[in-house]
Amino acid sequence: MVSSRQEDARRRQELADAALRNESVAAQVLIDEFVATAAARGLKAEPLRALLMDGTRVKSDQVGWYINKGQTLAIAPDGRFFKLLTTGGRFARFTGVKLSPSLPPMVVGRGGRDGETGDLKDFLDRALDDYATD
Repeated sequence: MVSSRQEDARRRQELADAALRNESVAAQVLIDEFVATAAARGLKAEPLRALLMDGTRVKSDQVGWYINKGQTLAIAPDGRFFKLLTTGGRFARFTGVKLSPSLPPMVVGRGGRDGETGDLKDFLDRALDDYATD
């Protein structure tokens, strides 16, 4: 009985992981379109600043376009998706942080209780509009 439960749990996790990968593939198509449009419009990527857990903004090793008002999500010119909320050591304020890309979601902020939520496409469209008016 225990092994059956473990097997069921493992299978559910495999299905959830596969669904996440498939969602990320679809989201990447939208991101690639965003990057192509930004390049065609001549929108300049800017140095990205990460947000530490204590609320401090620090420099990062990436450039890109912020896609939400809180500037906690961004797209790099090569199409990588970054979550900019991160931990940092005690010297992060001076040295900055190294960011690692994340798998992009189709729905931004899903399951979150604070902050913005919505379809990735809406965030990307809004970012294109915002950068065009800057």
